[in-house]
Amino acid sequence: SCPALPHRRHQQRLNDPLKPKPFVKLSRGRLLHVQASSSASIQPALKEAAAFAPATVANLGPGYDWMGCAVEGGGDVVVARVLPDKPGQVLIDKIDGDNGRLTLDPTKNCIGIAAAETLKLIGNVSCGVSLTLQKGLPLGSGLGSSAASAAAAAWAVNGLFGEAALSKRELILAGLEAEAAVSGYHADNVGPSLMGGFILIRSCTPGEPLQLLQLPYGGKDNLYFVLVNPVFEAPTKAMRAVLPKEVPMKSLINNCCQGGSLVAGILNGDSQLLGQALDSDVIVEPVRGPLIPGLMAVKEAAKAAGAHGCTISGAGPTAVAIVSDPETGKKVSEAMCQAFKSAGNLDVNSAIVAQLDQIGAKLL
Repeated sequence: SCPALPHRRHQQRLNDPLKPKPFVKLSRGRLLHVQASSSASIQPALKEAAAFAPATVANLGPGYDWMGCAVEGGGDVVVARVLPDKPGQVLIDKIDGDNGRLTLDPTKNCIGIAAAETLKLIGNVSCGVSLTLQKGLPLGSGLGSSAASAAAAAWAVNGLFGEAALSKRELILAGLEAEAAVSGYHADNVGPSLMGGFILIRSCTPGEPLQLLQLPYGGKDNLYFVLVNPVFEAPTKAMRAVLPKEVPMKSLINNCCQGGSLVAGILNGDSQLLGQALDSDVIVEPVRGPLIPGLMAVKEAAKAAGAHGCTISGAGPTAVAIVSDPETGKKVSEAMCQAFKSAGNLDVNSAIVAQLDQIGAKLL
């Protein structure tokens, strides 16, 4: 089955005539206020909560906008603190790790938007929240940087409210609103960053129920991601702008076939099939790849060193390769780094061999 969002319990609470749905009121300054009804307010259970949300790999080749997964390693941390007697207010106190590039205005920052949407979803809250963000992921990296921030913010704010807290599945809606403001309305990053594992997005259209599936990986200790992030920035909106409006039927058939193979590889725990399918996109990678210096050489170097396949992670520039063991992963990582340098003249920010993150966002 494929549950639709919001959850029925949550829908009943928001539709209760005694509790009108709150709305978001955006102010001009750095304060964001969620106005709620005058009925009995929901009290926080904690004064402070901190949450971590992991990096993600979206698209996985032919799964453009409908497949993503969470990976172990880096991520973002958000600390949410209660602002007593300031119902619905959201304030961003501090951001570290962004080199001063992100705004403290909560109406324009994904953590502020996600926090406000979370308060809105919970209901008539009695307090506001102040936020601090520790960026562990580089901006424009293709590792779901904005989604990790949004997921961590939603999970941290949600963690303040104890029994009134919502499920991760419900909170994807808050993350989606935040993502829409900075990179587009798509759930293939924020879904896995919140929930962990592989997530298939069956339906994600504004104004319609969100439908997603969690796909259990069928293998054990035979799936590793080699993630190489070069010193190069590929903003998601810019990388979306180059995508074709129409595609040939032959290309569509190929990507449908390879998308099915991708799902089969996941469910059967077949890392080789997964990697081969990931490597076989003929629609998105051919137009984005040339915008990342050296990418095609990186793909070939990865496979020559033993990878099952290699493609762009999300919008790039990070390249992701699939291997079955960490020893091969190390060799593949070295080959990919060398190719970025020799063919693309790019240094490397980071190169890791990571496993699937099955947990997603977690309280610290």
